[in-house]
Amino acid sequence: MTKTDSSTGTSSGTNTGTGSPDGVPLPTPSHTVGPFYGYALPFPGGGDIAPLGHPDSVTVRGYVLDGAGDPLPDALVELWGPDPDGKLPATDGSMRRDPASGGFLGRNGVEFTGWGRVQTDADGHWYARTLRPGARGRNAQYLSVCVHARGLLVHLFTRIYLPGDDAALAADPLLSGLAPDRRATLVAADEGRRTYRFDIRLQGEGETVFLEYQ
Repeated sequence: MTKTDSSTGTSSGTNTGTGSPDGVPLPTPSHTVGPFYGYALPFPGGGDIAPLGHPDSVTVRGYVLDGAGDPLPDALVELWGPDPDGKLPATDGSMRRDPASGGFLGRNGVEFTGWGRVQTDADGHWYARTLRPGARGRNAQYLSVCVHARGLLVHLFTRIYLPGDDAALAADPLLSGLAPDRRATLVAADEGRRTYRFDIRLQGEGETVFLEYQ
């Protein structure tokens, strides 16, 4: 897969491993990792980021796909985003627990924390309900994403840009530094009724642009 520097827009390939002296490929750590993400990490209501009934809520959904285009039923997608005014929340409460029993209490239904964690289902599908993020600085409206999946020793970062302001998308520092076909992998499709589709392709044709923070 290829990673793009989030500040410069430049890309660099990653190594695929080495073979044994007789030319037979040897197992690498990525062949033996996980998936273990279904244990302890998912939590009830992880995708319910927006308070119930909030007028600015949107639904973002999609699939996590491997290099062959097959869905991954055991991936995790984490989302972060600012509120509609472009302010980053500093509120706790995504995973509240009862101080006495330690049991999960869920979100309080009022505070917007801006963060959620979603596990893909048996069909590799995920969805989250959050607030449409406000623009920050020169950036167009986007959600930050972290992907955990089988075969990944290091999680991947990307962005979900929401359509609606073509001028802002064209001027965004990251998007403007990418070729049109690569740029398209970061922009969600508007499905109407405040729902957006964003598929995450880990490798292969149409691979999502992933970011490296330095």
